[in-house]
Amino acid sequence: MNPSLMASLFRILTSEPLARNVNQFRLISTASSLLTPDSKASLTSNHHKNTRHVLSLLRTENNPDRILEICRSASLTPDHHHLHRVAFSVAVATLSRDKHFAAVSHLLDGFIKSQPNPKSESFAVRVIILYGRANMLDRSLQTFHDLERYEIQRTVKSLNALLLACLTARDYEEAKRVYSETPKKYGIEPDLETYNRIIKALCESNSTSSSYSIVAEMERRRVKPRASTFGLMIGGFYKEEKYDEVRRVLRLMRDFGVHVGVATYNVMVRCLCERKRTREAKALLCGVMSSRMRPNSVTYSLLIHGFCSEGDLDEAMSVFEVMVKSGCKPGSECYFDLIRCLCKGGDFETALVLCRESMEKNWVPSFSVMRWLVHGLVGSNKVDEAREVIAHVKDKFSRNVDLWNEVEAELPR
Repeated sequence: MNPSLMASLFRILTSEPLARNVNQFRLISTASSLLTPDSKASLTSNHHKNTRHVLSLLRTENNPDRILEICRSASLTPDHHHLHRVAFSVAVATLSRDKHFAAVSHLLDGFIKSQPNPKSESFAVRVIILYGRANMLDRSLQTFHDLERYEIQRTVKSLNALLLACLTARDYEEAKRVYSETPKKYGIEPDLETYNRIIKALCESNSTSSSYSIVAEMERRRVKPRASTFGLMIGGFYKEEKYDEVRRVLRLMRDFGVHVGVATYNVMVRCLCERKRTREAKALLCGVMSSRMRPNSVTYSLLIHGFCSEGDLDEAMSVFEVMVKSGCKPGSECYFDLIRCLCKGGDFETALVLCRESMEKNWVPSFSVMRWLVHGLVGSNKVDEAREVIAHVKDKFSRNVDLWNEVEAELPR
């Protein structure tokens, strides 16, 4: 993007104050064949702590029979509290990753059929979405169409879940079909979320220009587009490198009385950084600051990630310093990006400083990056500091202790 285009954009921005093999596995009926007595006891006491234990079990288990039995023994449901939803999602992700699609169906269909009357649509919504995540969109569609059979009332909530399932499965043509046929067929009135999801489908399938017609329909139905709506369009046009259309969307925002705030700037910054144009993104940030609009932590994090991805360590550290001075708090990914980039650049001392800060917040980079740092410290004759890093990680985090013992054994005496 040339400087004149950047200037034009800024003027616009500131102008307004299954092939499914159902025989893949054999269900084992007795819990005793799958779980130890201690495990079963732990799954039936201290509910909140128990769910964390279940989550830990699911993250290390690959056997489909065991996964199903863990979920049954813990009485997991995908519509309970947050930990239940996470655990259920982990179970479905593991089963679908290993192509145990029959097990996914057994888990999800069994859940929705077992719910008491009157059944809640929110239960079905979770099932529809999880089938999409498992790349079993045909089952998402079937669940949606079978809601009457389950005595569940169908509303825009389940329609939006079906569109999300299409997005998750990356079947954008099906998303378009669902949007064009389903509301009329079932008498469902689309809402803002419906429109945003179909616009997202259009943008991700390189058909962003078609989203103008969706905005026009929203206007006819008196559903006001939000900044999030236009943000999706901006992201789509950046992806298609249609920068004139980006300016058109910004003017459209002004016409609809939608404020161009930091969230919209962040979309633009992210898109530029993804295209290795982080310096242009930084120029946009300078424009934001000159208009007295404050960037937020997301803005700085995007720039840091962009500069690190391009190997521009000096710029990344400069943005980090400005971020801290401005009062914005760096997240874990900021630290991880910078530590990785510093190690790549051979600046292990600064990487150690940031690593200590990160670990004080209980954020630890990946094992490979940490090992890189340790080896770099040893190569810089800082063996004591390397041992300190290893000791700290082993003391606070039990994962990979055996691997760290091996690394520690290789250090010079």
